[in-house]
Amino acid sequence: MLLQRGRWEHRGVVDNGVQTIAYPALGARSRVGLDVIKPHVIVLFGATGDLARRKLLPGMAHLALSALAPDIQIIGTSLEDRTEQEFRSFAKEAVTEFSHHPLTAEHWASFEERLTYIPQSEGAQALGKAVRVAEEKLGGTPGRLHYLSVPPVAAPKVIQTLREAGLVERSRVVMEKPFGTDLQSAITLNDQVHETFRERQIFRIDHFLGKEAALNILAFRFANGLFEPIWNRNFIDHIQIDIPETLGLDKRANFYEVTGAYKDMVVTHLFQVLAFVAMEPPTALEPRAISEEKNKVFRSMLPLDPSDVVRGQYSGYREEEGVARDSDTETFIALKCGIDNWRWAGVPFYCRTGKRMAEGLRIISIAFKEAPKSMFPAGSGVGSSGPDHLTFDLADEAKVSLSFYGKRPGPGMKLDKLSMQFSTQETDRLGDILEAYERLILDAMRDDHTLFTTAEGIESLWERSEPLLQDPPPVRPYSPGSWGPNAIHQLVAPHAWRLPFERAWRVKK
Repeated sequence: MLLQRGRWEHRGVVDNGVQTIAYPALGARSRVGLDVIKPHVIVLFGATGDLARRKLLPGMAHLALSALAPDIQIIGTSLEDRTEQEFRSFAKEAVTEFSHHPLTAEHWASFEERLTYIPQSEGAQALGKAVRVAEEKLGGTPGRLHYLSVPPVAAPKVIQTLREAGLVERSRVVMEKPFGTDLQSAITLNDQVHETFRERQIFRIDHFLGKEAALNILAFRFANGLFEPIWNRNFIDHIQIDIPETLGLDKRANFYEVTGAYKDMVVTHLFQVLAFVAMEPPTALEPRAISEEKNKVFRSMLPLDPSDVVRGQYSGYREEEGVARDSDTETFIALKCGIDNWRWAGVPFYCRTGKRMAEGLRIISIAFKEAPKSMFPAGSGVGSSGPDHLTFDLADEAKVSLSFYGKRPGPGMKLDKLSMQFSTQETDRLGDILEAYERLILDAMRDDHTLFTTAEGIESLWERSEPLLQDPPPVRPYSPGSWGPNAIHQLVAPHAWRLPFERAWRVKK
């Protein structure tokens, strides 16, 4: 709890006008996966942007044509003055290029009928009218889902538009990251949004948590008696969360220059994944219980020490269009953090992410403490390949690998590093996997906050970030296509980074 600022109280009610954890009341039944979702009107702000083109429109098309989602109508809106037909053509190109579920002509015709477009220049009243027309098509009293695919600075204006259009009632609002850029901006943004929407109506999205592999962390930890008893400081030596990217700015210089790798990725993605790895068992697989355990992790995090942080900038960044020639923005960051509670005291968590790196991967690596080696003869190979690791790959294949030492066939006692691996590609349920945004949009319509961030949680993370933001270490250069500045090896010593892997994942034949 942020008791030092007196902002949050540990209860799920509104107290003195301050909104706190706002999920189903204590004693309420778990609703996840049980309720029939009623029809929805989805208002997509930023409907002609890159995120809408690559992820949101293809995802909505799949949901609309599947048995998973209810009947939906989609109203796109943005700063661009397009006609409805121009927007439908834009959506068709997006779905054709980026959808993982190709649409037939018949499918597209069905989806196209659900699309409407209202330029923001037409004002709030025109948007409100379009929503009411869409609701009449659906019949009854459908829900309203407002997806804000806009920069955080534009969010208050969008909220004002929704208020003026009379679209707050029966509504949920999905907000894209980053949610603030420091503690004060996060508090301000939360307060601005809370002037119109209650906390239970707000869904702060992190698409990493919508991945099948992220949910598999909860299943792996809490459904298996083999691993939960050793998931603590007595058996785990350290943990790495490593998300390098090969992409550069991708025409996002204006956004990236004022954000950087830490604000763009660590607070909104890596720390959210860290919470799934480190949280205590929730009382139930229910939104309120899971959100509270995640928030406990954030409250237990030690403030970040700038001496435990390496900031980097790839060579050539300052020559990119839109980047200042003396820019101090980091395109890479690696850090060590700690969680000061009974389970994790003394266990370092290492996080790394960056642009223009050697590979694009999303890895969580759990390093177990090594066993005594005194019984093994010299030259046996025990310990030569580092400690045993449990590795989660958050890519779409959702791989899990457990490495261990085993005896090499033949005479004598020679040991090799072996592994047991699993991938969703090896199951007969591959077709059931949802894209991250598809899952999260569906969860928001279901009113399921499990995979979303609370106001308390995001403010707590920004509070722990204050020492770093106030006194950041200088950026160090690194070559595009590398693994970051050389200083990362001193940061993680006496351990070593798991990436790049010495052994490739096993490929299914």
